[in-house]
Amino acid sequence: MLPTMNRRQFLGWTAAGFCGVTLGAAFWRDVFAQPAVPGPSPYGPISDIPDENGLRLPAGFSSRVIARTGKLVPRTTHLWHPLPDGGACFPMADGGWAYTSNSEVPLAGGASMIRFDAAGQIVDARRILAGTSVNCAGGPTPWGTWLSCEEWDGGRVWECYLDGRLAEPRPALGIFTHEAAAVDPARQAVYLTEDEENGRFYRFLPDFWPSLVSGRLYAARVKWDNPSELAGDVRWHQVTADLSARLSPSFDNTTAFDGGEGCWYDGGLVYFATKGDNRVLVYDDARRRLEVIHDPAVHPDSPLSGVDNVTVLEGHDRSEITGPAFNPAGDRLYFSSQRGVNNEGIGMTFEVHGPFRG
Repeated sequence: MLPTMNRRQFLGWTAAGFCGVTLGAAFWRDVFAQPAVPGPSPYGPISDIPDENGLRLPAGFSSRVIARTGKLVPRTTHLWHPLPDGGACFPMADGGWAYTSNSEVPLAGGASMIRFDAAGQIVDARRILAGTSVNCAGGPTPWGTWLSCEEWDGGRVWECYLDGRLAEPRPALGIFTHEAAAVDPARQAVYLTEDEENGRFYRFLPDFWPSLVSGRLYAARVKWDNPSELAGDVRWHQVTADLSARLSPSFDNTTAFDGGEGCWYDGGLVYFATKGDNRVLVYDDARRRLEVIHDPAVHPDSPLSGVDNVTVLEGHDRSEITGPAFNPAGDRLYFSSQRGVNNEGIGMTFEVHGPFRG
C-alpha cells in the first residue's frame, strides 16, 4: 500500500500494519537481510496514474483528504494545524474512532483530534493540547490517552485526553529533546527516544501504574558484543528527570544513539530507529538485550536504504510522510504530508480506505 515512506515513521507503520501480530527480532532480521527486489504486491499493481489527491493506489482502494493546514476540517468548525506530525487512532465507545495529530511548530505546537462515527464520517474535530512547542511524535497508551512529545531541549511529554479533559505535563518522563514514546503494559514501563546526534534511549517505571505522574527514569547503557557491535547486554542507569542524560555529569554511564526516532512496542519487544545511522534496533527486556536488526553498512540493499529520497505522493517530494496509523478495524489508514505540495507549508492529512490485510 505504502511501499516506501520516511524512515522516522517506519516502526509505527509496520506495527499498525500487521494489526498486533507478534513479529519478533528474528522476523525483522530476515526481512532486512533480503535485497529489495521488485515483485507483485498482495494488493495487485499500484496505479500509474495518481488519483485526485495525488496518491497512486491499487484497485479497490480510495483516498480522501480529511484536513488541510489553515482550513476547517470538513463538517466541523476546527482549523487544522500546521506541520502535522505524529499520530495514532483510538477506538471510541460508540463504535467510531478518533485520530490524533501533533503539530511540529515552535512555540505554538500542540495536538488535535478528528472524531469519526462508526461509518467513518467526520463528526467532530478539536484541540487536545495547546501552548506547547515542536510537538513531533509520541505514542498511544493502552488506557486511551495520547502522549505528545516536545522535540526541543526543554521538551516534556504531555498526556492528552480525548474526553475533553485538559492535557497534563508528565515531567517525570524527563526534560529533553523528546521524539517518541512506547508503552509496555506487560512490564508497566514507558520507553522514550531522544532526537539528538548523541541522544539516549530511556525507560520510565511509574510509581503507581498506570499513572505517569511520578516514577523513576533510566537511560540504557549497552555493553556491545565485540567486534560487531550489532548486539549487546543492557543495564539501566537511573538518571535525573530534570535534564538530558547526555548532559549529565555521569553521561559516560549511558550509551549514545544517533538521532532517536520512532519507537513502538509489540509482543514483548520495543523497536526504535536512529536516523543518523539509518539503524533499526530492538530491545528485549526479558533478556536485557539490544540488537541492531537493520544497518545499511551490513545490508546496503535492504528496503530502508535511501528511503528518505522516495515518495509516493505526487508533487510532495520535498515533504515528509508523518503520523501513519490504522483505525481499529484496520481498513482505513491515516497519514499526513507534513509540508504539502511543493513544500508550500500547507500540511495535508489523508485517509486511505480499502481491503488491507489483517
